[in-house]
Amino acid sequence: MTILVLGATGKTGRRVVSSLDALGVDYRAVSRRTEIPFDWSDPSTWARALDGATAVYLVPLAMNLDDAELAEFVPQAVAAGVRRIVLLSARGIPSDDGRERAVRESGVDWTILRPTWFSHNFSEDYFLPEILAGEIVLPVGNGAGNGAHPFIDAQDIADVAVAALTQDGHAGVTYELSGPEALTFAEVVARIGEVSGRSIRITDVPAADYTGMLVQGGIESAYAEVLSMSLTAIRDGHDAALSDGVPSVLGHDGRLFGDYVKEAAGSWVTP
Repeated sequence: MTILVLGATGKTGRRVVSSLDALGVDYRAVSRRTEIPFDWSDPSTWARALDGATAVYLVPLAMNLDDAELAEFVPQAVAAGVRRIVLLSARGIPSDDGRERAVRESGVDWTILRPTWFSHNFSEDYFLPEILAGEIVLPVGNGAGNGAHPFIDAQDIADVAVAALTQDGHAGVTYELSGPEALTFAEVVARIGEVSGRSIRITDVPAADYTGMLVQGGIESAYAEVLSMSLTAIRDGHDAALSDGVPSVLGHDGRLFGDYVKEAAGSWVTP
């Protein structure tokens, strides 16, 4: 087995690589800047990355909601000899999503992972600059956050992905993944503040304004709207449910947010 890991420098991808390495499983880790490059926008890079691969950890380009690249890639992967695909999707993706459909209709073993928002969004990107600046701007209603969300540790996603890539019994399954506890954004920043010594405030903005901020920051407008809708769903209390995918695959609950915060504490220390 040779496992192709797309997005190998990303939050889940690099943890998948580390776990495969520890298991002694043959893998090929690719991104746009690896020795064997892979670029979703350049199909000429796909064949070399796929050469000899029998399984793929498939991480779509998150900021591009166009299904065309993945719909083209999956048949090419199958033709190249891939017999197992594990797709990183997301909670709340509609059942007719083109990327999930391409994987389900691939004709090979597939597993789909639908995680909640990553805990590591607070320490590796997305919210990190705002935390370091002391203010997170969000469409959260009253500024403190009405709703809660079960943020998931990226390592738990990677562990489930590795199980699906290397073990039998996961074919044809869509796993809903979440952390073991639901927290409001106010609770999240309070816990980060406790370990970092930072004072972090939450500033409410209307969802439309938040979408505009994301677009100004370089995020494609359709994806910005998806992020805003997801955050308002959290605000309105529609996204607090826990999912059982992590314990059902790994045999134990996922990592607590408090443990993540302790582990990531160095991320919030100003050099």
